Amino acid sequence: MSVVRRTVRDMDHIEGRVDRISGADLSGADIRHVDMTGASFREVRLNGVRMRGVELSGADIDGDIFGLRLNGVEVAPLVEAELNRRHPERALLQDRTLAGLRAALDAYERMWEATYERVAAMPEGTVDVSVDEEWSFAQTLRHLVFCTDGWLRWGAQGRRTDVFWPAGMPHTPYADEAPALGIDPAASPSYAEVLEVRRGRVREVRDYLASVTPEQAGSPADPPPWMDQSEPFVAAQCVWVVLSEEWEHHQFATRDLDLIEAGAAPTAQPT
Repeated sequence: MSVVRRTVRDMDHIEGRVDRISGADLSGADIRHVDMTGASFREVRLNGVRMRGVELSGADIDGDIFGLRLNGVEVAPLVEAELNRRHPERALLQDRTLAGLRAALDAYERMWEATYERVAAMPEGTVDVSVDEEWSFAQTLRHLVFCTDGWLRWGAQGRRTDVFWPAGMPHTPYADEAPALGIDPAASPSYAEVLEVRRGRVREVRDYLASVTPEQAGSPADPPPWMDQSEPFVAAQCVWVVLSEEWEHHQFATRDLDLIEAGAAPTAQPT
């Protein structure tokens, strides 16, 4: 396998077939006459990319995409409107008041509980199956615990001790730094434990929203360590991030459960 790991500015050009590019800085690169059919992009920054004369058919894109113009039409508002039409519960994220956050939590808790029941009725071991190199269902729940610990406990509540569950699942780019937060990379909790901890974190969010005052919700909060510490946050905004993660990862999880039910072959988990 041909692998490129250097900064592109250190090379005059790349010739021949390259099977994997990992950790390379391609910012500002001029890419011409390249066949990228079937290419896979993960954790890639494409900000400010300009594409001219491209051919794009059958692509599948997930991510935060703003300011994208396709043949002169800005795409994001169209996508946002369609997603809210398909998923009315997603539109609850637009109301960032305490009442709106409570309504979103109610809806998302019901949504996840229904999915837990769906998983319980599927073949044993489904929770540990990875498809398309994505997280398994159990890993997704561990990641949501990690997010809640970072944004609720560390952020909104300002805790600095006993914050992170050791078996939490950090997002891939932060995996190497996560042990400094007490995360155990070798952790392998049972699904029963994962589900118990996950439900406990949802109760913590519910208890927080039930007791927080508007003044407290609007008070400054430090984002978790993996975020830009110079960006200002308030406590209610931290909870909103937790709920955004709830919705997004439910979409990913149900997408993969659909693939598993359709007979998709298991794959290696993301690296």
